[in-house]
Amino acid sequence: MIEQTNPDKPLWLRVLQFPLVRLILLGPLLFLMMGVSNGFWGHTFADSPLIGIAMAALMAALGFAVYVVFVQFVERRPVSELALSAMGRELGLGMLIGTGLYTLCVLVLMALGVYRIEGINPLTMLLPSVAMALSSGVFEELLHRGTLFRIVEESLGSWIALLFSALFFGFRHLSNADGNIVGVLAITIEAGLLLAAAYMLTRRLWLSIGFHIAWNFTQSGIFSGSVSGGFEKPGLFKAIIEGPELLTGGKFGMEATIVALLICTTAGLVMLVMAIRRGKIAPPFWRRAG
Repeated sequence: MIEQTNPDKPLWLRVLQFPLVRLILLGPLLFLMMGVSNGFWGHTFADSPLIGIAMAALMAALGFAVYVVFVQFVERRPVSELALSAMGRELGLGMLIGTGLYTLCVLVLMALGVYRIEGINPLTMLLPSVAMALSSGVFEELLHRGTLFRIVEESLGSWIALLFSALFFGFRHLSNADGNIVGVLAITIEAGLLLAAAYMLTRRLWLSIGFHIAWNFTQSGIFSGSVSGGFEKPGLFKAIIEGPELLTGGKFGMEATIVALLICTTAGLVMLVMAIRRGKIAPPFWRRAG
């Protein structure tokens, strides 16, 4: 049912609650905070990874706080998408899925002779990827699923929200140092679908946050891969990745491979079908009764 305008609401609140206004206010604010966080761990404290991790954790906490305050003050509703009762279970499950899917991609590439492990680096090589994964996992999900997908879905329904959020999420990576159109299109399909489906299935952000953190950390911190053409540092394993770009992903990384495209898109479709069967798809406003 379409929500009717409440004449008792003050004009300023009705203006703030308009979907486009909420997108304009919350989206750029989270984007700015993500940039500040990236500046801390990527530049200011690049040589002090423990401080970088602490700063990424602090900025992530501030990001959650800003999101919660905005929802409670402007939208005037409980922040159900960040319900703490489901945090442990869904965050952990998301991390297992993210780690498992990336590891599966690597195993396929190893079987094809594209990926080889030639040694192990010191455990300290894991540290830079912790800050990167934490910052990107939290802020990108608050921005793309918590803000863009959710607010667009309120008016235009799940399918249009899925399309918009996936395209914005994918093409935003074109600005990465080694971003390219092949990688962008691949990540738009595979990750844009999977992460939105995770939100639709649970109606919470924890599953997609957990997946995002674990995928990025496993990609860089464990298997020494390039993360979406924007972060490339040696991780735990000394890796040799050789072969056609269709299998290596080139400088963009695993997301630009046909292997990740098939595996992650399949996982996303499975979750999307589950969401459909559970009645979690919202219709656009013109198809609602009332």
